[in-house]
Amino acid sequence: MRRQKPRNFKPSPGARHGRQRHKRGQAGSDRVLLYGLHAVEAALANPDRPVIRLLATENATQRLAGALAERKVTPTPASPKELDRLLGSDTVHQGVMLETDPLETADLDDLNADGVVLVLDQVTDPQNVGAVLRSAAAFGASGVVLTERHSPPLSGALAKAASGALDTVPIVLVKNLAQTLAELGERGYLRVGLGEEGSEALETAVLTKPLALVLGAEGRGLRHLTREHCDRFCRITTQGALASLNVSNAAAIALHWASLKAQT
Repeated sequence: MRRQKPRNFKPSPGARHGRQRHKRGQAGSDRVLLYGLHAVEAALANPDRPVIRLLATENATQRLAGALAERKVTPTPASPKELDRLLGSDTVHQGVMLETDPLETADLDDLNADGVVLVLDQVTDPQNVGAVLRSAAAFGASGVVLTERHSPPLSGALAKAASGALDTVPIVLVKNLAQTLAELGERGYLRVGLGEEGSEALETAVLTKPLALVLGAEGRGLRHLTREHCDRFCRITTQGALASLNVSNAAAIALHWASLKAQT
């Protein structure tokens, strides 16, 4: 869905980076590898994902029978050991590997005008970003904004952790996060940064849509310039000795509160 801009909306200088389209794979790579039943099933259901090479064990082929029939493809038979050799013995591939092309990224105009978007400030762990995408899909977030640099490849381990969400949640890759946050503000988004030292509890904060929930990497949190471009800085109230949450857990909780409280 394309957003209708306010009549007086003018992008800030340099803000058009948010509209530049990219391929959603590893930088410098023309192909990506996806593995895991849910990730491959979602890719097969996505007509924008070409099937270049599909390897699967007999068991995985049976479990993917519906998606394979719908896509009209037949996988090349493979043993678990063959997949281990291709992907690494520590990879949890669940008996299936898809070689495909990266998807085209979204831009800010593609996001729901009245929705909730997650903004990640240099979160580099693929498991965390994948889990964030999965939560974004579960709670109906309109998209996830990532930085071009200091973010993981949109394939492999990230796709496995996303459990299919890589092919369903719009992703916007940007060069300059501060400029993107400035543009989101001009578009009417309430920009809420999250961190342990936040001055306001998220669960009691008044939230409105469109809403941008801004999260930083574990340990470092939000960078100073990122925080300066947030309208509010909130914390998620916790109890006990382990007060901190990893970014994927924080994103899920924040999306839950937004789904309950945010007003359009």
